[in-house]
Amino acid sequence: MAEDLRAAVASQTKRLSSSGEVVDRLEENGHQNKRLKSDADEEDAEDQNKRSPKRKIVLLMAYSGKGYHGMQRNVGSSQFKTIEDDLVSALVQSGCIPENHGEDMKKMSFQRCARTDKGVSAAGQIVSLKVRLIDDILEKINNHLPSHIRILGLKRVTGGFNSKNKCDARTYSYMLPTFAFAHKDHDVQEEVYRLDKETLEKVNKLLACYKGTHNFHNFTSQKGPRDPSAKRYIMEMYCGEPFVRENIEFAVIKVKGQSFMMHQIRKMIGLVIAIVKGYAAESIIERSWGEEKVDVPKAPGLGLVLERVHFEKYNRRFGNDGLHEPLEWTEEEEKIAVFKEQYIYPTIINTEKEEKSMANWLNTLSIHDFNSSAVGMQVNHKNSKERMLAVSCNKTKV
Repeated sequence: MAEDLRAAVASQTKRLSSSGEVVDRLEENGHQNKRLKSDADEEDAEDQNKRSPKRKIVLLMAYSGKGYHGMQRNVGSSQFKTIEDDLVSALVQSGCIPENHGEDMKKMSFQRCARTDKGVSAAGQIVSLKVRLIDDILEKINNHLPSHIRILGLKRVTGGFNSKNKCDARTYSYMLPTFAFAHKDHDVQEEVYRLDKETLEKVNKLLACYKGTHNFHNFTSQKGPRDPSAKRYIMEMYCGEPFVRENIEFAVIKVKGQSFMMHQIRKMIGLVIAIVKGYAAESIIERSWGEEKVDVPKAPGLGLVLERVHFEKYNRRFGNDGLHEPLEWTEEEEKIAVFKEQYIYPTIINTEKEEKSMANWLNTLSIHDFNSSAVGMQVNHKNSKERMLAVSCNKTKV
């Protein structure tokens, strides 16, 4: 009897032990399955990226340039942040490009259409590159970008497309307070100034002088008068009707040209302002295209915006070939306008009110010498700086 009882207990213990092992195995398998499922999900995502075809595309970009050292990325330098730093980071994080392509942009055939300078904004920048065509690509890229940088559109292009080389022309705008055109001797130099019809007509007459092909060596740096690349073709340039924002009257100058050199547009506008204000004679424009070195003032970068880029030859050849779309952005116009109203115009207006970049720059026009030779300019500029320093010292003593 005792032996039967011991046998029954041993048998039950064995069954419990066995069932415990089964439970343990089931739990272990459950955790294992979860791990396997998690690993499988990650592998699926990687596989999807690998399966997503790489295609040459263009992205339509808009951005506010304040706080950035221009568009172009300086690989290996984190000291000066650029628009492309944020863009490349978003492309990697969204899965559009592998991480090593972000480190070497040539691997994705990256090319910007225009290299905007420090502080310059854009409403219609175009970049071309090869990406993985993942689902909801625009949304995923924008999710990893700050709100003042947006991708507004995407189009497929030919495999050999290069946004810089295929661009026929670029259109920029320059938004400025109209008191920049107030005459130095007989107009108020403050925000209460309002642009009259006669002055606007004079401004447009001067801006029209730039149309055509001219030697703009005086409107950039490090180019001599005999450098063929200093010749540039301007298609149109004009100033629109003034409008009031935040109790300040502004106007927008638009210029369309084949291509522009560094600081060229800002110097073109700076020289016209100097003439309208009475610091320089109208003849200086013609003189600036000659071999003589002319002192041309550079207007602030704040109001400059890349409005749009043009691909007319490409559109004629490939726009209606049944495989590619013309590079026109009619459907995105509303989004572009909204972005400008939300991010670009407020930045220009508020920065002008707070930092007075135009007003401060206007005060420097008197130290320029618009009549001297290059040697005379250097001497007079030095004397002007010494005079300004002496005035400053006297004020300090008082």
